[in-house]
Amino acid sequence: MAQALATTIIDAPVETVWAVLRDFNGMPVWNPGVTQSTIEDGRDSDSVGCIRAFTLADGTFVRERLLALDDSRYHMAYNFETPAFPVENYLAVLELIPVTNGNKTFVRWQASFDEGAGDKGKYAALISKTVFAGGLKALAAHVAKHGAQPADAQRWQGLRPAKVFTSSVIHAPVASVWEKMRDFAGMKHWHEDIPQMEMIGGVRADKVSGVRDFIFGEGQLHEQLTFLSDRDHAFRYRILKSPMPWMNYHAGAQLYPLTDTGHTFAVWTADWVAAPGDDLELIPNVHENVFQKAFDTLDRQLS
Repeated sequence: MAQALATTIIDAPVETVWAVLRDFNGMPVWNPGVTQSTIEDGRDSDSVGCIRAFTLADGTFVRERLLALDDSRYHMAYNFETPAFPVENYLAVLELIPVTNGNKTFVRWQASFDEGAGDKGKYAALISKTVFAGGLKALAAHVAKHGAQPADAQRWQGLRPAKVFTSSVIHAPVASVWEKMRDFAGMKHWHEDIPQMEMIGGVRADKVSGVRDFIFGEGQLHEQLTFLSDRDHAFRYRILKSPMPWMNYHAGAQLYPLTDTGHTFAVWTADWVAAPGDDLELIPNVHENVFQKAFDTLDRQLS
């Protein structure tokens, strides 16, 4: 199965960018590659299952069906009903993630599909560069000129993604950032407040179920690795021992490549149970002094 991907950072809040993208019939407004578009059967453009019929600048007629639309996670999925290219099983996803360090927006446009036997790599490259990367560049230009914050904008409608949500751009390739972050005992090298960190029992740092032991501030912590993925550039862990007044602490990070710059978009989240009064201190402390400080240090070391 072939994959197409383009990602970028747009200098606008996620609500502003989503207000443009969530209109399944709105591509002619921001994408010069689309000349006209209509929703079939008079349905609304945010009606899941609706089909948009549109014409490309070269005259190609295309039909796509909306498969999923999520206003709480800024996510859209669709497929081909009348393909723009000779591919099969086409599934595309547009996803926005807020950048908390600067109030910008990470945009990820990707698709999976099957190419013909003689077309290996042809349409993956074409869709990645011409359709997705070109479309995101046009989207950024449109938002810069015409984007507006919706009057009723409310981030994380419905359930929040986590108590702490921290995201930032690291000016280095994903491979370089991941090489440092995947070492579960290596945070002592990229967080100035953690001078020592070791794996209990001398186990490997990539052993899922392994526990790291370290001092943070005046307290000792034990954290257990619960998930590690080199494919997704992601890990998760839970706290087994901590002086902090919380329970059921789970956290994790994931890295995304920025295809237009070669840099990295990093997200780190955490959830736990604590008294509301304690959270007033715990939430900003984890956001600023743990996650964002770690991202800032990695950015300085690698950029």
